[in-house]
Amino acid sequence: MTTGLIPGGQPPDPRPTGSLPHQRREPVGHAAQHVENRSRSSVITARAAASFEPVGRSVASARSFVRDTLQGWGFADIVDDAVVLTSELVTNAVVHAGTSADLLCLRSDEGVRIEVADRYPEREIPLQGAAINMGNPDREGGRGLQLCAALAGRWGVEYTPTHKTVWFQLDLPARAVGTRAAGPALPADLLPLADGRVRVAVIQIDRTGHISAWSEDAEELFGYPAEQVTGKPLTDLAAWPHTPGTSTGIAEALQLSRWEGSYGIRAASGRVTPVYASHLRVRDTGGEPSTVCLLVRDHERAVLQTPLRVPASDTSTTSEGQGTDPFEVFIGYPAPDDLDGLLQRTVERARDMLDGDSAFLLLATDDETELEVRASTGLPSARQRFARVPVEAGPGRYGSARMPAVHDDLTAVPGAVPLLNGTGMRSIVTVPLKVEGRLTGSLGVAAEAPGRYSNEEALRLQFAADRIALAVESARLGELERLRRGSLNFLVEASDLLAGTLDRDQTLALMAQMTVPTLATWCAVYTIAHQASEPYLSYVLHEDEELIDGIKSLLSKVPPPDPVPTPGARVWTAPGEVAHQAALRSSMRSLGLSGGPTRQVTPGIGPTLATASAVGGETVVLPLVARNRVIGMLTLGKPTDEHFRQEILELAEDLSRRAALALDNARLYSERTAISQALQRSLLPPELPVIAGVEVEVIYRAAGEGNEVGGDFYDVFPIRDGAYGFAIGDVCGTGPNAAAVTGLARHALRLLAREGLSGPAVLERLNSAILDEGARSRFLTLLYGEMRPQEDGSAELKVVCAGHPLPLRLRQDGSVEPAAEPQPLLGVIEDLELYEQTVTLDPGDVLLCVTDGVTERREGARMLGDEGLADVLTTCTGLTAGAVAARIMRAVERFASDAPSDDMAILAMRVPGLHKD
Repeated sequence: MTTGLIPGGQPPDPRPTGSLPHQRREPVGHAAQHVENRSRSSVITARAAASFEPVGRSVASARSFVRDTLQGWGFADIVDDAVVLTSELVTNAVVHAGTSADLLCLRSDEGVRIEVADRYPEREIPLQGAAINMGNPDREGGRGLQLCAALAGRWGVEYTPTHKTVWFQLDLPARAVGTRAAGPALPADLLPLADGRVRVAVIQIDRTGHISAWSEDAEELFGYPAEQVTGKPLTDLAAWPHTPGTSTGIAEALQLSRWEGSYGIRAASGRVTPVYASHLRVRDTGGEPSTVCLLVRDHERAVLQTPLRVPASDTSTTSEGQGTDPFEVFIGYPAPDDLDGLLQRTVERARDMLDGDSAFLLLATDDETELEVRASTGLPSARQRFARVPVEAGPGRYGSARMPAVHDDLTAVPGAVPLLNGTGMRSIVTVPLKVEGRLTGSLGVAAEAPGRYSNEEALRLQFAADRIALAVESARLGELERLRRGSLNFLVEASDLLAGTLDRDQTLALMAQMTVPTLATWCAVYTIAHQASEPYLSYVLHEDEELIDGIKSLLSKVPPPDPVPTPGARVWTAPGEVAHQAALRSSMRSLGLSGGPTRQVTPGIGPTLATASAVGGETVVLPLVARNRVIGMLTLGKPTDEHFRQEILELAEDLSRRAALALDNARLYSERTAISQALQRSLLPPELPVIAGVEVEVIYRAAGEGNEVGGDFYDVFPIRDGAYGFAIGDVCGTGPNAAAVTGLARHALRLLAREGLSGPAVLERLNSAILDEGARSRFLTLLYGEMRPQEDGSAELKVVCAGHPLPLRLRQDGSVEPAAEPQPLLGVIEDLELYEQTVTLDPGDVLLCVTDGVTERREGARMLGDEGLADVLTTCTGLTAGAVAARIMRAVERFASDAPSDDMAILAMRVPGLHKD
């Protein structure tokens, strides 16, 4: 979340800079008539703006921002309504629309206007005057506009080409004349406690930030007489520790129309006096602005603030006379409802409580051996977030985690707090967070000056830590439970996806896509073909596709990680080091400097600064182990200065085990598929021979996924000069067992035919060979023939049809007739008496031979059959052999919608004659 406070002045334009004139949406309900008439002339006296990322915790942060802003403006009467409406609208933006949300609070003399803009304009812009369906008020979503209509005095929706803005205005309730704010009458014992006389310093600051008035109480509080400080900038006296949730300094606060908060004033004695201040910006009759500052000691802030409300059921009081929960005093009410928001509020309040420059909170791992940074302020949080430090004592260890500790000067004890190395912090106080004696975390506040903290501050911070420890632990356990449920769902979905493919390349892509960006910013997969081979970079993915080529180039210059089978993630520093060197070389070359590293970058796609930044964070390697062998490595990376959470690494380890098995299954499947396809291709005949005077065409379809050869087979081959053999057959069954018999039949036919045997003799010997297979034998139907083209353009065929569907002859006049007679099939009886028939194909005639997968094609109770095949063939007059085969196959495929369940083979031979058709 980024925030900013903007001083009051002329009425601001809430639209984004440079936008086109926005379209206004007319709301429905009692507020509709006010939309066009909303006042733009009222003076905006203060603005507060913030941006929230599209994550769930942003909703709680937005609620806190609005609550703090309105309470700071003194608008406690409308805080609850504003928080409810803001929560609904920000939820719509960051959760439902999935975009960041820009929040703008505007204060005027009439009330407060709040605008929530998202970057999702790709929705229908309603027509002017069209009715809006508010939906069912009992449903979970869609209540934002309903609430606006019910609670806001004015509201509306505005569209621009880049934003959609929902705004509402809450008017201030009527108050008695002269009354700005009032609280109820309280018993004397509930009034704020003050030591002696309460001194309220009144200081007036001119438009340039210099002191123009200094009251007597200011002189008593800080020790400066008026003449000594008049004309000096207030910034010379103020010690400013940044207010939580803003980036405002003392100079900016003096320019705001109204501001309340804490800072310090350096007294004449040299010590800093903590004060609570209320600033009011005014102008004189000549229009000259100035700021009036009311200051009390910080522990007397209740003088300027409304006393905290006491629950009706709790009338107990603290030593200071305030009856309230210490947890609410420290964190504020209501407490953030998410862990990140609670931790961030904790470190900000702890920093302000001890007037520090930075603060941080670490949570312990389950085994309490490490602490993980979960929130910080005043530190480079992007670099430190989720970083881990050991707990036990020793060099570079966080030895003060289990008990309160104060370090007057960290330079005297290097490495005492590794988290603060290189941050410029000198003094620090740290206290443990414990629940039932078990260490759950550590809270620390640090300052740039040495000697800032004593045991008194440690006790104050420990008291606060004891109040929040249980709430933090409860929120942490809730987050862990949500993470576990999310991890389980993630692994279930990942397993389903990985189990859904046996393709190696697709498995690699799925591994990377499931990892990025859920677990890491970028990912690389190395594969190892066999134990003796080196790891090979097989796949790279980054959430920004433009950086993928650069990361590939960079990783190609880094030796691959060692294929260590030890489970778990291990840190791999080589990519980060190479990225740093590449960034340094690129920077020096761009500046024209010399004296840097002399090693030249390999020509090609070099690692740019963006690539170096993307790979410059923490990189971990997880082994891909399947069947007791390392088959690759999964590499996960973060951009510069980011670290992995332990929960993410554990989830990545679970994913790597599943991915390794899926990748190995894909490898085994690919190998066996390659072997199967090679063996199947060996059973298919080579290319068809070119026969002078005869056109030959074959279409073959094997049933079953991945099968190239089944129980059907064909062959056309030369026997001797001028004579060619042809065959088409069908082995009982489909698949590999049937394919084995087809191989036997095809090779036996070629061998026997080239021995000069006649057609019947060839089939009788083939019948004996099939019967010799014993239990593995299968009967088969076979059409075998010998063809010899004639000088007159015809072709003479000698055909034997052993149990096979009869060949059909198509004449030029369109008539169709069988070209052979049926005879016994092969592989059933030993003694066969077969004979051959002679058929002459005249020019233009076609001989069509098919297997029963064609004629037995079914659609319900219908079957194509011999008659249906003959009907299709009659439409093929004048077509070439290839066109005839294609038309037959189309007719078979269209006959039924289901995929064929039987192998199919079509052999078409045509005699074109002496002249081309």
